[in-house]
Amino acid sequence: MSERDRYIPGVPCWVDTTQPDPEAAAKFYGRLFGWQLQDTMPPDAPGKYLIARLGGEDVAAVSSPIGEAPPSATWNTYVWVGSADDTAAKVRDAGGSVLAEPFDVMDAGRMAVCADREGAVFCLWQAKQHRGAKVVNEAGSLNFNTLSSRDRDAAKAFYGAVFGWEVLSLDGGAEMWSLPGYGEFLDKLNPGTLERMAEVSAPRGFENVVASLLPIAGEEAGTPPHWGVTFGVDDADAIAATARELGATVLAEPFDAPWVRMTVIADPQGATFTASKFVPENRDLAQQAGASGSGS
Repeated sequence: MSERDRYIPGVPCWVDTTQPDPEAAAKFYGRLFGWQLQDTMPPDAPGKYLIARLGGEDVAAVSSPIGEAPPSATWNTYVWVGSADDTAAKVRDAGGSVLAEPFDVMDAGRMAVCADREGAVFCLWQAKQHRGAKVVNEAGSLNFNTLSSRDRDAAKAFYGAVFGWEVLSLDGGAEMWSLPGYGEFLDKLNPGTLERMAEVSAPRGFENVVASLLPIAGEEAGTPPHWGVTFGVDDADAIAATARELGATVLAEPFDAPWVRMTVIADPQGATFTASKFVPENRDLAQQAGASGSGS
């Protein structure tokens, strides 16, 4: 593991968005998040892969549709693995599907495209030259990855077998994916991480959280199981307003939730994402909701 690595196997490490018009998407996200984007594909390549950077460091990417994939816009989650081939085999053994067999991405890494038992698509990333996002949890960068699922038990069994994830239940009913030992790794990478989390009264076990698990409500019949992405922002209300001005659709107006204020947005080509501002003052909202519910 090089000194640059901030990931261990089982941790989401990268996101990109597939867009029918990647240049238009690059302009949208560049203006929304302040990204600087550069196409990293050879001049004669049939598509584009624009790496987005903040302060010169990689944060995400915008891609043309790959191969014969339908020209729909979506955000994709990549999970760091030691071996794409071995992990793809685990996906099959756990009842999932390998949609694209492991393949080399030039000298950047080796990847595979997979789906869990419910069909939620994610990617495996075996890093070579490209070692994941260098900036996270800051304004304009990746803050969280979320699995929306209808079958918690199936998801728990699948991701536990493939990545060793466990489910952490928080006050208010929220559930998170945790990876034992991840908090210790983060504390070695950035000394004081565990102490800082304790100072803000982070829930017990939160240091090992790598993603979240969200049940799909019964009334959302048309919503398929999927992986979603959340970006950190300084002002959720301002981001929602700017996104709307740039042609996006605000699917959920800014609202307060435990620890955050967030908004859900569909970009002009239809890819959905969440923008979230960390608000420590909101940490007790879950308990307040629970107390209100128990008294009704």
